[in-house]
Amino acid sequence: MHLTVLISSFSGNRIKLMTVMTLNSTTDASRLAQKYAYQGPRYTSYPTALQFSPDFAEQAVVTDLATRRHQKLLPLSLYVHIPFCADICYYCACNKVVTRDRARAGIYLDALKIDIARQAELFGAARPVRQMHWGGGTPTWLDDAEITELMHELASHFHLLDSGSREYAIELDPRTVNAGRVALLSGLGFNRASLGIQDFDPLVQRAINREQSVSDVQDLVDALRRHHFRSISFDLIYGLPFQDSHSMENTLQQVIDLGPERIACYNYAHLPERFSSQRAIDRLTLPKAEEKLRIQARIADTLCTAGYEHIGLDHFVLPHDDLAQAQRDGRLQRNFQGYSVQMADDLVGLGVSAISQIGGYYLQNDTDPDSYCKRLQRGDSPVWRGLASSSEDELRRYVIMQLICNLQLDFNAFQQRFEEPFEQHFQSELSQLAPMASDGLLQIGNSGIQVSETGRSFLRNICMVFDQFLQPKDQQESGQLNYSRTV
Repeated sequence: MHLTVLISSFSGNRIKLMTVMTLNSTTDASRLAQKYAYQGPRYTSYPTALQFSPDFAEQAVVTDLATRRHQKLLPLSLYVHIPFCADICYYCACNKVVTRDRARAGIYLDALKIDIARQAELFGAARPVRQMHWGGGTPTWLDDAEITELMHELASHFHLLDSGSREYAIELDPRTVNAGRVALLSGLGFNRASLGIQDFDPLVQRAINREQSVSDVQDLVDALRRHHFRSISFDLIYGLPFQDSHSMENTLQQVIDLGPERIACYNYAHLPERFSSQRAIDRLTLPKAEEKLRIQARIADTLCTAGYEHIGLDHFVLPHDDLAQAQRDGRLQRNFQGYSVQMADDLVGLGVSAISQIGGYYLQNDTDPDSYCKRLQRGDSPVWRGLASSSEDELRRYVIMQLICNLQLDFNAFQQRFEEPFEQHFQSELSQLAPMASDGLLQIGNSGIQVSETGRSFLRNICMVFDQFLQPKDQQESGQLNYSRTV
C-alpha cells in the first residue's frame, strides 16, 4: 500500500500544491514515525507556557506598559475563557469545570466583571477590539441572559466594533445551540463560529463520550448561514480510539458536504497522568504512530482534493477564507487559539487560565477557577505567572512563527530585521536540520528554508530545533511528560 503525499512548491508568498511523491506506508511512513515521534510543544507561543514563572514581576510590567498604552490607539484582541461544561468529553485537555450547578455561573461572572474592568484600565479601554474569541469549556453553557450580560460588560469597558472588518468568534458545542441561540449570538456581534465536531463515527463518539449526529450539525450550520456568519470552522481530532484512515475518510466526506470555511485537525494528546478524564479511554484502542501518519496523510489528500488549502500544522481553509489570504500576504500568525489573521499585536486574556500577550510580555491568570475568583474578590491581581521575553526569545519566536505559519524562512528578511546573518546565529541549528532535510522534511538553500508537504506532519519537530529551552531528546524522554508526542 502506498500513500500519495502532496509536496509544496513556492512562488513568493504563494504556496502551490502538487502531487509529486509517494511514500510507502509500511517503510517510509513507519521509519519517519518512529524517528520523530517524541514529545514537543504545539508552539501557540514562544517561549511556551512551560517557561512562565510565578516569580514574574507583574507590577514592573504593568508600570512599563502603562507608560506606553496612551501613545497610540492600536488595535486589540480579546480572549474570554468560560470554563464550564455540562458533560465530560473523555479526550479533553482544556481548563474546564464539568458541572450542572447554575449557581456557579453567577460567581464566575462576578469575578470576570472585575477582571474586565481591571484589564481595560491597564491595557487601554479606547483601543478598538478588532478580534475577540470566546473559548472554554463551553461558552454556550451560559444561558442567553448571561451571554448578553457578559457581552454588555465587555462593551462597557472596551471599544467593541460593529464594522464588518471585525472578527468576533465563539466556540460552539452543537449539542447546546439551537437556531434561536444563533440569532442571539449574531445580534450580539459574533460573526464567526467554531464547532467542536471531533469525529462523526458513532463508535468513536461513544468511546469519547461525545455523541452528536450529522443532522444536528447540519441544522446548526444552516442557522449560522441564515444569520450571515462570515466563517464557520470545524474542529476535528485524529488519533482518537477506534479511528483509522478509512473511518476518517467517511468523517471527512461528511464534513466536506457541510462546507465549513475552516477545518482544524488536531493531533490527540493522550496524557492520562495529567488529565484524569482520559483514563476512561483504553490506550489499546488508540491508533499507533504509523496509523496516525496514514490518517494525517488521508486528511491532507482528501481535503486538498476537495479544494481546501493546507495552510500549516493542522489547519485547512477554503481559498477565499481570510486565513488563506493572510498566508499569501505574510500576515498569518499563531497564538493560543491556533492560526489567526494578524489584526492586532496585543492580546488580552480574560478569565481563568487566560493568557495575555502584551508587547514582549506574557501574563497568565490563575488556572484554578475558585482561586481565580477569590483573588479578584479580594482585590488582588488574577495573574499567576508570566514571562518577559528577551531579545533572544524575540529572535527565535520570529523563526519559529515563520516556519509554522508561512512554511518558509527567508534569510535576507531575518538579517534585515535583526541585523545579523541567520547562518551565523544558527550555525548549530542548521547542522541539526541537515538530517531532516535528508528525510525530505525541508529544503535548505542559500536564501532560506522551505518546509515540504511531508514536513508539515513534523512541523513541531522542525521548530523544536530552534527552541533553546528544550532538553535533549534522550533526557526529555526519560523525564516528566511535559508535552504531547509530535506524531
